[in-house]
Amino acid sequence: NVDSHNGHEYVDLGLSVKWATCNVGANSPEEYGDYFAWGEVEPKEVYNWSTYKWCNGSEYSLTKYCTNSSYGTVDNKTTLELSDDAARANWGGSWRMPTRAEQDELRENCTWTWTTQNGVYGHKVTSKKSGYTNKSIFLPAAGDRYDRSHGDAGYIGYYWSSSLYTGSPNNAWSVDLYSDYVDRYGYSRSYGFSGRPVCQ
Repeated sequence: NVDSHNGHEYVDLGLSVKWATCNVGANSPEEYGDYFAWGEVEPKEVYNWSTYKWCNGSEYSLTKYCTNSSYGTVDNKTTLELSDDAARANWGGSWRMPTRAEQDELRENCTWTWTTQNGVYGHKVTSKKSGYTNKSIFLPAAGDRYDRSHGDAGYIGYYWSSSLYTGSPNNAWSVDLYSDYVDRYGYSRSYGFSGRPVCQ
């Protein structure tokens, strides 16, 4: 009796949104799935500024999602539009990438346990909310993509939010899963990170 939306399963952790059980591009919770540069909706061969969709070849020539003229053309857009959202583009329905606030909510209201699932390292994320403490999701440590390389798989998980890092708009917010802690950072939008969708 697993709940699903538009053909993809989710878990109700008692939070403001429902969290998907799998990454975009994955068929099981422990599968890494696809990697997306921030604001792109398809995986690709090479991840860097020269291949990034929303700039003219460098991090100082941004063409969309820019709050500072030192980095490109200012539009003051700070949240991914649904047309640039990998979750919505690939899964449809009301699926979308989580905001930074929704990732914070997940961090603050769940117990994060570094473990393996079917031989894959990652975090089991178990709700601390009353009535939901038997509910959890698994986020694999899928690593990241930069240039043609695939780094940190099995050691770190990087999950994009839909929120721009406004202080330095060549970056966007992610939540990062290490074996001994979980934190959030602003990372280069050109990196390929995992996507774990949410829906209402």
